[in-house]
Amino acid sequence: MRVLLVEDDDGVADALVAALSGGGHRPHRVRRGADALLSHHDHDLVLLDLGLPDADGLDVLRKIRRVSPVPVVVLTARGDERSVVRGLRLGADDYLVKPVRLGELLARMDAVLRRSRPPDEAEAVVRVGDVEIDLAGRRVTAGGAEVGVTTKEFDILAALARRAGTAVSRQQVMDEVWGDAYLAVSRSLDVHLAGLRAKLARPGLVTTIRGFGYRLGG
Repeated sequence: MRVLLVEDDDGVADALVAALSGGGHRPHRVRRGADALLSHHDHDLVLLDLGLPDADGLDVLRKIRRVSPVPVVVLTARGDERSVVRGLRLGADDYLVKPVRLGELLARMDAVLRRSRPPDEAEAVVRVGDVEIDLAGRRVTAGGAEVGVTTKEFDILAALARRAGTAVSRQQVMDEVWGDAYLAVSRSLDVHLAGLRAKLARPGLVTTIRGFGYRLGG
């Protein structure tokens, strides 16, 4: 995996480059947000710090999301809930707070990349009312108009669409979207699902089953 590491601290960057290389990845480290905006097109995943010398990392994330679906994992010292929620709503595929165990970081990166790849689906399009979910093309339309969703929002919707009309547990969704339910942050699912519901603007499309999970349609 070609990983763009956006980190201005030399000590942290050196440790991460060594860990990424040891994990079989090809890291390229930059220090500034401006460099990230120039380089992200050439990589499979962006590992983004928020405390950069020339820009706020959330602004960098926002700009990347305007032009690219490249998976972005935020790795930062900012652990307050406001920053976590903002990062996820701006399109981060995962949000990790330093210090992080390197094994967990590598596992989360692999899960994000795996879930961002188009699935091989027997039934390419799922229709629920006037909403269409193109699983292979990773596109969502509602009332004939395309809906712009983030990578993680689509993954959650796809997990439900593959079992449309049936109840899907929270743990099952997190395991499918994040690769391992135990690595997922439960509130991340809530944030992404709330964003998805707001964008689709179809009350009742996704039903919450109290104490269990969710159902798409039906």
